[in-house]
Amino acid sequence: MRSADQWKDYELIDATGGNRLERWGETILVRPDPQVVWKNEPVSPLWRRADAVYHRSSKGGGSWEYRRPLPQKWKIGYGALKLVVSPTGFKHTGVFPEQAVNWDWYARKIAAAGRPVKILNLFGYTGGATLACAAAGAQVCHVDASKGIVAWARENAAASALADKPIRWIVDDCAKFVAREQRRGSLYDGIIMDPPSYGRGPGGEVWKLEDNIYDLIALCAGVLSKQPLFVAVNSYTTGLSPAVMEYILKTTLCGRYGGRTSCDEIGLPVSATEGVVPCGATALWEEE
Repeated sequence: MRSADQWKDYELIDATGGNRLERWGETILVRPDPQVVWKNEPVSPLWRRADAVYHRSSKGGGSWEYRRPLPQKWKIGYGALKLVVSPTGFKHTGVFPEQAVNWDWYARKIAAAGRPVKILNLFGYTGGATLACAAAGAQVCHVDASKGIVAWARENAAASALADKPIRWIVDDCAKFVAREQRRGSLYDGIIMDPPSYGRGPGGEVWKLEDNIYDLIALCAGVLSKQPLFVAVNSYTTGLSPAVMEYILKTTLCGRYGGRTSCDEIGLPVSATEGVVPCGATALWEEE
């Protein structure tokens, strides 16, 4: 497992009984996590000092219990990046801190390339990967279907002093955008994708990642340059193993571009126990 262990402004303090105890800057939150199935006694005394706790509802969703007044949003830093944190009604905060281990990997690959690099970030969310790539010198196209989320990502770019970097901000369906880019002949040296596990199309059709991941990766292969740098596929879908995603990358890319593939879980270190909570998986293709 690759652990995102370079944070200063974020800390996974403790984890047990289906919940995480987290520090976001100076703010302590308790949030549910389905991976935390163990039920040992809490180790940290800070559980009692949490500023807000997210409670799931038996009817779906949930809500925050605020134990003291909190700002609607605040900033945390990761290296030179500044990211806006804001608790949402779906327990999320706008940052997936485990992805920092991937941000660092993307940045290293771009910095070491020694040539101009164009990156396509699909399902780009609030832009952590986009900003890491832009800060490393890449030209980035950031795509997400949510107008509000793209606005949040642009706010993060401004906070990180990266607003003037060559970033295209696109609000669109990712698969449809890639298909149009293919028809236009637009090519990219790297592709990052973090597709959702489940969704519904405009006609109400059900979209499941495990049923659509192969077609999505094959579509994206059509917009890679002649000498691509990397492709990264992130997943939080429990029924889709890292090895399956790696196999798809191998069969769609290695025959055409050579290179090598790898896969692993990503996670967050727990300060109280020195364990690591798994938080998703990443499969990678990279040039040799």
